[in-house]
Amino acid sequence: MGVLNVELGNRSYPVRIDRGLLTRADLFPEGLQKGAVCIVTDDNVAPLYLKPLTKALAAFAPEHVILPHGEEHKNWPALDHIFRHLLQHHLGRDAVLIALGGGVVGDVTGFAAACYQRGIAYLQVPTTLLAQVDSSIGGKTAINHHDGKNMIGAFHQPLAVLSDLDTLKTLPTRELSAGLAEIIKAALIADEDLFVWLEGNVQALLDLEPEACLHAVTRACEIKLTIVTEDEYEQGRRAVLNLGHSFGHAIENALGYGEWLHGEAVGAGLAMAADLSVRMDWLRAAEYRRICRLLQRAGLPNKPPPSVSPLQLLDAMRHDKKNRKGRLRLILLKGVGKPVISDDFDTQLLGDTLIGKPL
Repeated sequence: MGVLNVELGNRSYPVRIDRGLLTRADLFPEGLQKGAVCIVTDDNVAPLYLKPLTKALAAFAPEHVILPHGEEHKNWPALDHIFRHLLQHHLGRDAVLIALGGGVVGDVTGFAAACYQRGIAYLQVPTTLLAQVDSSIGGKTAINHHDGKNMIGAFHQPLAVLSDLDTLKTLPTRELSAGLAEIIKAALIADEDLFVWLEGNVQALLDLEPEACLHAVTRACEIKLTIVTEDEYEQGRRAVLNLGHSFGHAIENALGYGEWLHGEAVGAGLAMAADLSVRMDWLRAAEYRRICRLLQRAGLPNKPPPSVSPLQLLDAMRHDKKNRKGRLRLILLKGVGKPVISDDFDTQLLGDTLIGKPL
């Protein structure tokens, strides 16, 4: 079993990565013994994994809440649905929530835990590749607003993360590709060797070969938790984890939440960030082409949908959380594994990227 640790003092927690974890009650933290346990999942995941997890945790007599699936339901009604259940069943501050599902379930459940009675404990049990390598780690919790993605939220670290690689077997191919976007991102910001490995093994990941999946998930998690432990509240370096996300979030917002998966929008965002980096003479054109080829082989787009205009994207980007004093801040590349946080870019060149002007 792969066990990594997010070292944050009294908020530290383990990240376990292996097969068959859902049925291993002995691996769940002692915090479950303090009070009531409530599993939060969605109507896609519940038929697959709610019953085995409930059985594994039978000693805690867990309750459950089932939310509608999809990014379009990462909103106030979903959050209120959790609150209503907790209040109607008289769960107190000693209760523990368990987020069983993908990034939407993890984010909404974590935010509910951060808010309910000024904060209760929660546990991440991610069932998608994207959630396992990214959103379950680091304590970012949020819901979306009409004017921007993840605009309403809080930092709230989980008790633990249990990533059961067996759950990847039930993912649609599109969801699997979406998760690969975050692994590619991890390589681009921190590990050129991982990028080269992905070029040679992306098909093995799509085929869910066990050793390849374990290696990729573990390495992506190592990269994220290293950065999180250095900058928990994103005051500096942690922002590099948003490579491709300023563009990607703008695509999701302009297109409408749920039309593209988050990872698909990030895939296009990674290509757009690389495109602008080339225009800035920071990234070699050959590296840009390698990035686009890898995204394509992973089943990801490398440009925004034609139905979204450059002006829509630019307007959405103005709401990005990384912006300071009204200036756009983007994560760009000075090479594979060499990210830079910058508001010092030519706006004309950004416009060329947004309109898709040939390099």
